[in-house]
Amino acid sequence: MESFSNGYSKPLSLTILMAALSSFLMVASAGNFYQDFDLTWGDHRAKIFNGGQLLSLSLDKVSGSGFKSKNEYLFGRIDMQLKLVSGNSAGTVTAYYLSSEGPTHDEIDFEFLGNTTGDPYILHTNVFTQGKGNREQQFYLWFDPTKNFHTYSIIWDSRKIVFLVDNTPIRVFANAERKGVPFPKNQPMKIYSSLWNADDWATRGGLVKTDWAKAPFTAYYRNFNVQKSATSRFLNGAWQSQELDAYSRRRLRWVQKNFMIYNYCSDSKRFPQGLPTECR
Repeated sequence: MESFSNGYSKPLSLTILMAALSSFLMVASAGNFYQDFDLTWGDHRAKIFNGGQLLSLSLDKVSGSGFKSKNEYLFGRIDMQLKLVSGNSAGTVTAYYLSSEGPTHDEIDFEFLGNTTGDPYILHTNVFTQGKGNREQQFYLWFDPTKNFHTYSIIWDSRKIVFLVDNTPIRVFANAERKGVPFPKNQPMKIYSSLWNADDWATRGGLVKTDWAKAPFTAYYRNFNVQKSATSRFLNGAWQSQELDAYSRRRLRWVQKNFMIYNYCSDSKRFPQGLPTECR
């Protein structure tokens, strides 16, 4: 068997080289809330504890609360585990999203719309490009998101955005620049989250109001993780080669068939002049 001059056989040397290359291309970072985030509003209603491993946001009649990441990200995978407000959460919204700044900002949204006790949360997703959103898809979840922590993830590269729940893809927003649709690929984004009162629209279109007798409302966060590359150029190549496998495509179809409750791409009444370009 031919060997390299360092004495390793070719297959072993290639394995070592690829492992080293992979570690260079993709940098995984388990987060610490003290190190990675700033508590931005809400005073004492936002708290970090357990040595930076747990964060909570609370809402009362005076104010909600929020935090944002210290760092910006351009492409990668973002994971966060959340346990949502339990009991009667009607009127509340827990938002977890990526966003740049300015009037032509890009944004990738998870929003959890509260409901009365016993009724399911609605998971609201949206994508903004150059300041324009209106790309909503909404889902029920196939579990109670208030009982335990669950992982909500965003995979973002120059070709697609994938929303995942417990590693199950629920939505793919593909790059349709060839059709003239802008795609978020140039503006680095920070991670934001907030818990706030939106009882003018969040639950049954605003018919059900927040019951302040149940306040404070509290959501919990843990196990933040980000995978990014040493350079975005390398990350592009690494992520672009990773398409959904057959099992993930089946799971995506299962979620969209059984749990999707709104899709802007099917709302012809909303778009009487024709569905958005990326939907065609």
